[in-house]
Amino acid sequence: MRYLLYGSMLLGILLHGRQARAQQDTAFVTIPAGTYSVGQQGHKLNPLRQVTVKAYTIGATEVTNQQFARFVAATQYRTDAERLKNAMVFEPGLAEFAWLQDSTANWRYPNGRSRGDLSGKEHHPVTTISYTDIQAYCRWAGVRLPGFEEWEIAARAGSPDLYFWGKDKTQIGIYANIWHGRDHRVADSSDGYLYTAPVASFKPNAYGLYDVYGNVFEFCEGSLPGDPKDRKLAHARGGSWWCSKNACSFFNSADIGRVSRHASFSNQGFRVVKPQTAP
Repeated sequence: MRYLLYGSMLLGILLHGRQARAQQDTAFVTIPAGTYSVGQQGHKLNPLRQVTVKAYTIGATEVTNQQFARFVAATQYRTDAERLKNAMVFEPGLAEFAWLQDSTANWRYPNGRSRGDLSGKEHHPVTTISYTDIQAYCRWAGVRLPGFEEWEIAARAGSPDLYFWGKDKTQIGIYANIWHGRDHRVADSSDGYLYTAPVASFKPNAYGLYDVYGNVFEFCEGSLPGDPKDRKLAHARGGSWWCSKNACSFFNSADIGRVSRHASFSNQGFRVVKPQTAP
């Protein structure tokens, strides 16, 4: 019995240390408990409403390649893209909303092996991972995904408008890495980045969160009334580097996207919520 007790204590210490290391590179922002307005008038998936939430602590940035690499090194985890060879990537020249399936693409080669690896991109958000991969990371790191309302409250930072700075969509380039080109036929790196940008490269919102719009779509927990009952879907918010004013345009506080839980795209990523500790 004594050895079992010591073993349990040691396991608890190891787990705590692992979670602390996983969270050490992430700055967190605490969102106070309260009643908040979310949604948009007339939005089919996300109608305007009041919600009451408990206090929660959310990452100021998206999870990076460096952080995900630590998880893989510790667990030898293989992502869906590595196992299923089903990752979807983009290259300039494709028609709007057209993507390529690339069997060589995964989190180590987010746009396919021919388009380069992670060299110099340790602080870019991890991509080409699925919702199920993210759940595995969260279990290991002792964190979780934000719920729909939690993500939106943090993204809005108190703003009642579609954008956290107000109504003027043209200011998006100050706060987000998106696609500024007229279409996707010609490469656009006018903001300095063709694909992802290092986290916190753009100005934060009033709560101190970076990249809630653009850079990568961020997975959230939750389901919507219109979700097919016979198909497991995941949902993501905030738009990505691929989104432009003419295509997708999900870089706002209201829209919600959905995708298969095992799908891996090079514009999908996540930020996390840290569990509340007992007072």
